[in-house]
Amino acid sequence: MINPVDIHERQERGATDQISKPTSSPISTIPAKLYDAQQKIRASLVVRAGGVYFLVALGVGFVLEVVRLEVVALHISELIARLLEVPNTLLAMIIGAQWTIDHFKLPPLPRIRLGIGFVAFVLMILTESAVILPLHGLSIDEYMALQHAVVGMLPFGVLGVLAAMPLLVGYRWER
Repeated sequence: MINPVDIHERQERGATDQISKPTSSPISTIPAKLYDAQQKIRASLVVRAGGVYFLVALGVGFVLEVVRLEVVALHISELIARLLEVPNTLLAMIIGAQWTIDHFKLPPLPRIRLGIGFVAFVLMILTESAVILPLHGLSIDEYMALQHAVVGMLPFGVLGVLAAMPLLVGYRWER
């Protein structure tokens, strides 16, 4: 694979072979191979970090779900229990995203941070639809029909924040 920067530099210098194509040497393909290897390593790191972030969010979500169902929903109300669960879940996402970024020593690049959030988002959607809803004996249509008009949208907003949180915790707010 020829690096586009090398081609541009050779065209500026006027280095061409007999068919008026830029010449390429075996040396120019080495940086391209290193770049491909770095991309694969970076993609593997994003998937692993996204999986860890997902497991942290799932574990905390499971604990908060048990507390919500067994304590708050029985003694107060289901609606208030759902509303009280959201701030705790957001705090857990902040802590999980910060810990994941620190643990994997991830650079502050938006595509890497959003990639981690996207991996966690996809894994969470797959887990919700393939494991959690069948455990409750619900299909996706039944689950949507049971949701409150306003409070039922909170899980979707939380999933959006789950995807964006690794980027948000890595952003430097000071100037």
